[in-house]
This record gives sequence, structure tokens and C-alpha cells, in this order.
Amino acid sequence: QVHLVESGGGLVQSGGSLRLSCTASRSLFTYSSVRWHRQTPGTQREFVASITNSNAASYADFVKGRFIISRDSAPNIVYLDLHSLKPEDTAVYYCAANGWWGQGTQVTVSS
Repeated sequence: QVHLVESGGGLVQSGGSLRLSCTASRSLFTYSSVRWHRQTPGTQREFVASITNSNAASYADFVKGRFIISRDSAPNIVYLDLHSLKPEDTAVYYCAANGWWGQGTQVTVSS
């Protein structure tokens, strides 16, 4: 039911930063949580981060303090701030809510 659009991906050097945005067609507080996942070719999507409707955040172990998930003042937008990026972070990043997924945004980290 919800339409999700990711943006903000691009090509960055190792150690760089990006802000990814997830913009929804309705308030994301409708759902118990909003999640970010990522996927590389030939690999299943893996969990990156989530935020609940009470703004509790959770992260995958590989994040190690480098990423931050947050909400905009607008209820239909969630961010994922990526810092200290590594080549291993190269992937298509997706946001999801209640089983609905966006089209993804490509993050490429060069050495």
C-alpha cells in the first residue's frame, strides 16, 4: 500500500559519507518499524538498520557506529547517514516498511 522512494546514493571514496533518504507516500509512523537493507549482486539482502515508531534504533554489527538512522521532521521521510564508508559497503540500499520495498539506490565506494 505504501510507495517508497530511496535517493542519495552515489560514488564516494573510501572514508567518505552519504545521506540516503527514504520518502514514503504516507506517514511512516503507520508501521512498527522502518528498515534499511542492502544487496550486492548474487547476494541476498542483508539488514542494515531499523527505527521503530517510538524512534528506537537498531543496527547490524558491521555498522560499528558508522551509520545513523533517523527521521525527518516530516513523518514520511527516514534517513540513513553513512560515514567512514568502505568498499565493502558497496551495494544497492533499500528501505522497507511492512514488507513494502522501494526501488533502491546504488552506493559505490572506491578504494
